[in-house]
Formats: sequence, C-alpha cells, structure tokens
Amino acid sequence: MADLGFVGLGIMGKPMAGHLLAAGHTVHIYDLVADNIQLVAQAGGRPCSSSKEIAQKSTLIFIMVPDTPDVEAVLFGKDGLADGLKSGSIVVDMSSISPLATKEFAKRLGARGVKMLDAPVSGGQVGAKKGTLSIMVGGPVDVFEQVKPVFELLGKNILHIGDHGAGQTCKVANQIVVALTIEAVSEALVFASKAGVDPMKVRAALLGGSAQSRILDLHGERMIQRNFTPGFRIRLHQKDLNLAQQSARSMGISLPNTAMAQELFNAVAAQGGIDLDHSAMVLALEKLAQHKVSG
Repeated sequence: MADLGFVGLGIMGKPMAGHLLAAGHTVHIYDLVADNIQLVAQAGGRPCSSSKEIAQKSTLIFIMVPDTPDVEAVLFGKDGLADGLKSGSIVVDMSSISPLATKEFAKRLGARGVKMLDAPVSGGQVGAKKGTLSIMVGGPVDVFEQVKPVFELLGKNILHIGDHGAGQTCKVANQIVVALTIEAVSEALVFASKAGVDPMKVRAALLGGSAQSRILDLHGERMIQRNFTPGFRIRLHQKDLNLAQQSARSMGISLPNTAMAQELFNAVAAQGGIDLDHSAMVLALEKLAQHKVSG
C-alpha cells in the first residue's frame, strides 16, 4: 500500500483519512489542531509536525481545509508542502476554493515538477463518514486515473470534469443548487406550518413526489427537529456563495437568487448563527414570518 499524506482533519477530513487507514494505507497526518491529530493517530495515522514533513514522507498528498488562503498556506506558507515536495509527487486539494486560485496553485506546483488535482466534494459530514461523497475532479486525465482507486475509498460518484479549476467550478455550481434548495425547503415548511399543517407530514408527502430531494429529506428533517448542529457550517456556505458571486462578476453574468440566499445566510449570521448548520437558513425566514416550523 502507498504512503499517503493528509492535511486537514476537521469535520470532513477526519473520517476521510479514516477510510484511507481502514483500507491499509500508511497515512501521514497533520492539522493545526493537536486534538484532531491525536484522534486520527488513534486509528493508525502517523502524526507529523508540519505540512513540510508530510511532503517529505509522502508522494500522494490530500488537503481538506476551509478556504483559499488556508490552501495557499498549506502549499506555500512557512513549513508548507512546497518546502518538502519531491518532483513527481501528486497533491490533491479536496477543499472548496477559488477556481482561479486553483489554476495558479497548479501552475506553481507544476513548475516544481509536482502534479495537482482539484477534487472538491459534496455529501457533507454524512457522506464523509459513509464514504459516499461525490467527488468532482479537475486536472490531467492521466493523473485522475492514477488517483481514482484512492478516490473510490472516499466516494461513490467520482467524475473527471475538466482541466485545473474545473472541479472547483463544478463545486461552486453545486453550492448554488444546495443553497437555493435549502431556501425553497425553508419557505415550503414555514408556509405549511404557519397554515397549521404538520410540517413532518408535509415533508413525508413531498418526498413521494416531484419535490423530492436529498435536501428536503435530510435538511427538512433538521429544520423540523431544530437540529442545527453543524454538518456544514453557514460560514463555509457563505464562502462558497462569495466564490460564485465573484466568478459571476468576472464573467459578467447575474445570479440573483444566489445573492438572495447569501443575504438569508447573512441574516442568520447576524443573529449569532454563523457556525450553525446551513439548514439553519430557515431561521431567517421564520423571523420574517414570526413563526417557527416546529411550532
């Protein structure tokens, strides 16, 4: 089995690294939070003191961190991967970041003889734990084929989208759909509940028809049960919608409903809910309606 590296052991990274370990790989691990390293070390991960050390000990390295500046720091910051990468190594960034920055990172790594894939995921904490993530990949096809057997340990729907940055563009599109669907489910459940109808029964009925969706199933239940423990935090979805709006401006196109969804996230964040699950968007609509879905 190959020696792998994994940087970023948060809500998503921790179970993902666990799947690699369970498959028999040696996995060198690093995170800024010592407790996260310790938890994965208990499952067999080999702790490292920096991203640089990860690069020195691994030739296939995965990154799963929150945002574009975090990826840049992992790659090119002090004691970053670039300080220890060997020519011929492969870096797979599974974070959700700027497509434009991704292209620049790939260019900089390529100048060092290092190959890169951008491979953001969808499926949230549940998908990470079950190994059922959707993985959307940008980069050279031959590198994708080389890494695909490892991707198959992490996800079920694994697609090569295009060149560097294409995976990130696909992920931004995914986040637009998810945000707008959360908004639609929120509106529907607030409407039904305010009308005096049991929202759980409405949800069950809708799941059997054309309105069926994973968001209605999982996040609709969260809204009704008031379970906003984060699987995917509002602050991270705000970041992704910012990427969508920035890209839209650069292309000269309008994303009006994406902007509206962002404003609803902003409203929840202003009420102190920035670290709640993104299904908590419903709180903004409940405030407008002066009515709680569960009530």
